[in-house]
Amino acid sequence: MKTMRAALRHVKKGLLYARDNKFKEAEACALQAIKYDQGILHSWHLLGIARDKLDDRAGALDAYERALALGPESSEIANDLGRLAYRMEMWPQAEALFRHSLALRPAAPEASNNLGALLRRQMRYQDAIDILRPSLMAHPAESILWVTLGTVLGDQGDADQAETFYAEALRLNPGYAKAMHNLGGVQFAKGSEQDGIDQTLRAIPLAEVPEDATMMRFSAGSMLLARGDLPQGWKYYAARLEPTFSEPVHFLTNRPRWQPGTEIAGRHLMIFGEQGLGDEVLFANALEDAIADLGPGGRLTLAVTERLLPLFQRSFPDARIGAHVTLMREGRAYRTAPFIKDWADVDYWAPMAALLEHYRPSVESFPNRPQGFMRADPVRVEHWREVLSQLPGVKVGLLWTSLIISTNRRLAFSPFEQWEPVLRTPGASFINLQYGDNAEHLEFARRKLGVDIFQPPGIDLKNDLDDVAALSAALDLVVGISNASFNLAAAVGAPCWLISTPRAWPRLGTDHSYPWYSQTKVLSGAKLGTWTDVMDETAKALAEHVQGGTRLAAAG
Repeated sequence: MKTMRAALRHVKKGLLYARDNKFKEAEACALQAIKYDQGILHSWHLLGIARDKLDDRAGALDAYERALALGPESSEIANDLGRLAYRMEMWPQAEALFRHSLALRPAAPEASNNLGALLRRQMRYQDAIDILRPSLMAHPAESILWVTLGTVLGDQGDADQAETFYAEALRLNPGYAKAMHNLGGVQFAKGSEQDGIDQTLRAIPLAEVPEDATMMRFSAGSMLLARGDLPQGWKYYAARLEPTFSEPVHFLTNRPRWQPGTEIAGRHLMIFGEQGLGDEVLFANALEDAIADLGPGGRLTLAVTERLLPLFQRSFPDARIGAHVTLMREGRAYRTAPFIKDWADVDYWAPMAALLEHYRPSVESFPNRPQGFMRADPVRVEHWREVLSQLPGVKVGLLWTSLIISTNRRLAFSPFEQWEPVLRTPGASFINLQYGDNAEHLEFARRKLGVDIFQPPGIDLKNDLDDVAALSAALDLVVGISNASFNLAAAVGAPCWLISTPRAWPRLGTDHSYPWYSQTKVLSGAKLGTWTDVMDETAKALAEHVQGGTRLAAAG
């Protein structure tokens, strides 16, 4: 009994520390309590909370599991363990834990919200609504439930209803930062750009946790860039590199990070490719500027996705280029460049997009390079021209989806059926550039529309990226959404038409031009998630260009 009382004294003391956000001290108290008595679930729960807040995921996982083993009827512990599993992308385990928590406390707001958020992340929208709605009916004053349900509705394209839900959350809790931020996002998407930006900026200092503030800064950056305010936009966009960013990549290097404006002439600069494969190509827009500033006495080392190596090596022959490797541990991504053995010789390193703040401070600073800034393999370009010469008419490459369609990207891709007016254009031969399993789409075009989309022989459209670039360069025109292959085509100078969502941030506030690739024309609908108008416009423009019949005409 003495040991139990001593343990509980340490738990009580630790809870006071935790209340004051002194989690290192709370962890020490929990460990002292466990020394006295390993059978008290409160000690393990406190240890889990402290380690969770200290970002010791493995330690927190072990502590929460021990606590739940001692108290399987604790809804709170099950919910806390579920939240950690969610962050570690252990989604089946997280779902089971949230459902266990709700079985113990039906319609509990926090567990309902967490499960709803998890289901939304998996785009199981109706399942999320089925969890959130009963909880909201039981707890109508819980503003967090209004926000999460509004987010689910917004993901499905119902911006008006989402806006109503966010407004209700703010009525209930006027200082609720998440509701303010989400409302700003809807306002921006609906065209009230300044209101959306102002709302988002107001939310940042009100954020309850650093992770939320980081996410809001990143959102503000995307909005500012989309409106064309590049100086402020790039500054806020840098939030993607903060350790509190959702799913950050940790770059493993001990060299100083280059800051915009730092002199690099004669220095050795190392650059990590970042984000998706298409982003690595997009952000390479500024590499020639960095090489020029390094000068003849400087050196550039570049780490990119392995599949991009041949294209980058040909395009930037004076740089040392190798593959980066990304490892996952405890739900975190760590990126390294194992081909670099001489890190001590590197003066600075930078994530690739960091170059943009310095070299692309305005739309006008993007150079006019209709030939592109990367170089396709000329031998393979000639090969594909010979293959394509067997097809009649204007040769048009098609791209319509992405392998990564997350909750915030699903409205950026039209259903394939919406392409019908484009595919019915007479005088055009359509060539498939779309990677992934698209047999169903190709069969739809053949069976329903009578259109045979040409499948290029002997090429893996997902992995043979150097050959995809060469194939694209041999085409008269590439039409599609922005995915990795579209960026490859545009970077090597293929005439491109980008079918875009309204106010997409890479458009940088422009209308029909695309600063990254000066030979690219943009076609966009007026409202996110609606495609009829833009597809009709694309079909009409394509018919006009097919009549012109030349590659130059196709460039728009």
